[in-house]
Amino acid sequence: MSDVTRAKHGRPVHHWRRDVVELAAVFTAVAVADAVANLIGHGPDGPVLLVISSAALAATAGFHVWWARRHGHAPPETDTGTRPRSVALAAPLDPSHATVPSQGGASTLWRMRTTVKDAPGSLAALCTALAGQRVDILSLQTHPLGEGTVDEFLLRAPAELPAAEITRAVAQAGGTATWIERADAHDLVDAPTRVLGLATRTALDAAELPLALRQLLGRCTIRSLPARPLGQGRGADVVPVEGVLEDTVMRLRAPEGGVITVERPYLPFTPTEFARARALVELDARLGPRVPLGQDVLTLPEGNDITVRRADTGDLEAAKDMHERCSPRTLSMRYHGPVKDADRYLNHLLSPRFGRTLAVQTASGRIVGLGHLLWDGDETEVALLVEDEWQRRGIGAELLGRLVAMAAEAHCESVYAVTQASNTGMVAAMRGLGLPLDYQIEEGTLVITARLDTAPATARHPYEQHQDRHGERITRE
Repeated sequence: MSDVTRAKHGRPVHHWRRDVVELAAVFTAVAVADAVANLIGHGPDGPVLLVISSAALAATAGFHVWWARRHGHAPPETDTGTRPRSVALAAPLDPSHATVPSQGGASTLWRMRTTVKDAPGSLAALCTALAGQRVDILSLQTHPLGEGTVDEFLLRAPAELPAAEITRAVAQAGGTATWIERADAHDLVDAPTRVLGLATRTALDAAELPLALRQLLGRCTIRSLPARPLGQGRGADVVPVEGVLEDTVMRLRAPEGGVITVERPYLPFTPTEFARARALVELDARLGPRVPLGQDVLTLPEGNDITVRRADTGDLEAAKDMHERCSPRTLSMRYHGPVKDADRYLNHLLSPRFGRTLAVQTASGRIVGLGHLLWDGDETEVALLVEDEWQRRGIGAELLGRLVAMAAEAHCESVYAVTQASNTGMVAAMRGLGLPLDYQIEEGTLVITARLDTAPATARHPYEQHQDRHGERITRE
């Protein structure tokens, strides 16, 4: 913050007025002492005058101390004659210990970005303008550009202060291309802590990469394009290893050879954001395919034990075997197309790059059910397939409940399922979620959307809520 405490040429400001006052006080004290010495030496009341002179010197010294304490540590004035407000940016902020404006009352959190010239005093002008609106700066990040700097603020403003007033003050202080939106308590975590947390999530689970990128970059659309699509035709365009940044779009090379495209039309990406996203993708590539270990063993009402666990491309052959045991009607309801093409989708569906998959297997290790949670741009799809002999036993509802809980924990606003109106099992499972549902029918295809933003994510998996009703035995390994 050197531009706040220094003049525009970088040299400390010299306060000549304070020096003049101090010199005047010294000269006054010397004059008084000289006069008293002459009187003492030539008059009969020497002791009395000595006491008076001591009192005068003490008063002068006291005045000097008072002046120094009042003005000695004040911040220097800016070129406009006003004193800039200090900005504390050191320690990570805890949402539970966030300060409120000194004026008291309700406050609002804002995230704001603005571009300023890369010149001394530019940041000081912004801080002074925000202070004039009684706005607290809770955190600040700088994103250097070629000819300027993008400053990203987390602000706490009085509740009655509209966003337009904040942006107007910033514009008058030299900020351009200003963007502002409401923030919440999650934004109080500082950037290094947030990035480390996202890197940890990505390291533990390959399916977390799209979610981590979305939380790192804000509201954006993320799509993963395979190197070769499911149908005929060439694959995605080749992207250099270092990736490509084009204003509001960044393209990164996926570990398996495809392309990860990130779009944010409302706000251009900065080189700093591009470097962070590229580092997450590189971390994912170095760690290779991975899914969290662990499984749950449940006992169905008829006494059969089943295991629910995460699945990936290593389960491809077992999933194909399940397809062979499924009837054509079951496969057509799931894939909405020719049954012979069902196997072509499995490698895509089981890849952690495109979402999360849960598998249900019997005590003998045979897979009898699959549930998919698929990242579809900025939306989320759920899909289920249960082998014919294992239908109507609650397996579909169990898988769906777990997938929706995962989506809620990932802060997804909704999930949708594409099925047929005749698929009464899927319709019943969606209704059993107890969430607001929207129905849309297009050419015989039923799209059911469950809104998740109306209720917080459950802290327990849905199967734990079913325990009393079905009498299931649950064992976690």
